[in-house]
Amino acid sequence: MSVVRRATRADLRHLGGIEADADRLFAAYLGADPGWPSPPAGERRAAEPGFLLVAAPDDGPVLGFVHVLEIDGAAHLEQLSVASAAQRQGRALVEAAKAEAASRGHGQMSLMTYADVPWNAPFYATCGFVQVEPATPFHRRLIRVEEDLGLARHGRRVLMVTSLTTPGVTSE
Repeated sequence: MSVVRRATRADLRHLGGIEADADRLFAAYLGADPGWPSPPAGERRAAEPGFLLVAAPDDGPVLGFVHVLEIDGAAHLEQLSVASAAQRQGRALVEAAKAEAASRGHGQMSLMTYADVPWNAPFYATCGFVQVEPATPFHRRLIRVEEDLGLARHGRRVLMVTSLTTPGVTSE
């Protein structure tokens, strides 16, 4: 059984490989190589403002991770990646990230995702996220970054938010 915990320095070397493995699911779903850049190294993710949590068995390798950015007072789920052999770890990572963000004083958490990929927006909806229009400068910047990266060429992208204080209620 896996536990979710804060990432350690030793865990960081696994994150890029896990993300690359998870990205292969997109390639298979989209029917082509999405053309995304290589995943950043775990050390780079750890240097960004926010936190990293990993799912790992007590005596085994990291199976997945969640990276939450804390920018402009916002908690934003930047990346959730789980090794293809351990897909059931995603929900535990999301719930742990929500709890950690709440413990840090955040009232909500946001994310950007593909609306129609089954393990994206439909999955996040089951975790309490709802689609919203960008209402903050931070979220509008995210939209512009995604436009610059050309992510929408693979499908409709949406901003989703969940309340960390009242289940099912957004505060946007």
